[in-house]
Amino acid sequence: MPSDKLSIYERPNLHNPRLLVGLSGWMDGGEVSTGTVDCLVDKLDARRFAEIEPDGFYIYSFPGSMEITALFRPHTKINEGIIESYDAPSSTFFYSDKSDLILFTGKEPNLNWEDFGECIFSMCAEFGVKMIYFIGSVAGLVPHTREPRLLCSVSHPQLKETFQHYGVKFSNYEGPASIITYLIANCRKWDIGMVSLVATIPAYVQGNNPKCIEAVTRRVAGMLELDMDFGDLTVVSDAFEKKLGDVVQEQPELESNIHKLEEDYDNEIFNNEMGDLKHWLEQQGIRVD
Repeated sequence: MPSDKLSIYERPNLHNPRLLVGLSGWMDGGEVSTGTVDCLVDKLDARRFAEIEPDGFYIYSFPGSMEITALFRPHTKINEGIIESYDAPSSTFFYSDKSDLILFTGKEPNLNWEDFGECIFSMCAEFGVKMIYFIGSVAGLVPHTREPRLLCSVSHPQLKETFQHYGVKFSNYEGPASIITYLIANCRKWDIGMVSLVATIPAYVQGNNPKCIEAVTRRVAGMLELDMDFGDLTVVSDAFEKKLGDVVQEQPELESNIHKLEEDYDNEIFNNEMGDLKHWLEQQGIRVD
C-alpha cells in the first residue's frame, strides 16, 4: 500500500527497474547530484509519473539572518507587482521504460525522514525495484583538472565486490548523517539493496560544475548500462575547464596548490589535510567538507 504522501498518476510498464536518486541540499555540491539525474532524465526522455507531496517535510520559516533563512524559504518571482511563480519544494519520479529505470530528483527533507523514506520504499515496492543508486557530491581537496573521485557506501557487504570494479573508494566517515544514510540503514527491511556514490569535487569551484556533472553522469550511465552520447556535455565541460584554468592562472598561490593536488591525485594519495590550500580556502570563506 503506497504512502498517502506518495502520488502516482501513471503506471508505467516496467519489468525489473532500478531507482536512481539525486537530492539538492547537503550532498549536492556543484549541483552534481541533481544535475546528473536531470541530465539523464533529459537524455532518456523520461516521463514524470509520480511525486512526493511536500507538506510536512520542509521548514519554510527559520530564525536567523536573511542569508540563513533564505535557504529554507520557497522561491518566488514577482514582476511589476504580479506574482509570476511560487516554487514549493518538489520531489518527482520519472521513468524510462526503454532503460527500465526510475529516476527521482527532489530536495532533502528537513523533517520526518521516516515518512519521506517510506514514500521512496513504497515506490520501490509498487514497481519491484530491488536496487537503489544514490549519486551525491561534496566539496573536497581535488583538482579541477581531474575527474572527481567517487566515495562509496553500500547496504550489503556483498555489494562491495560489485562496485570495487568501478574504481570507487569505500567511505570512512563519522559525523552528521543525511537521509541517504537513513535509507541505506533501513532498506534491508524492504528487501532492497542500495549504494551511495558521492563525488568529491573541487572546493575552490563554487556553483554549478559542468565538468563534474559530465564526468559523474558518464560513470553512472556506465554502471546502469545506459547507451547514450555525451558529446554535448563534453563540449560544455571542456569550455568550463578552460575558463576555470584562465582564472586560476591569475592567482599564483592557488595555481601552486592545485599543482600539488594534481601530483597527489596522479599518485593516488588521498590527502584530506593539505594544510596550505585548506587554510587559503578558509580565508576565502570556502568550506571543505
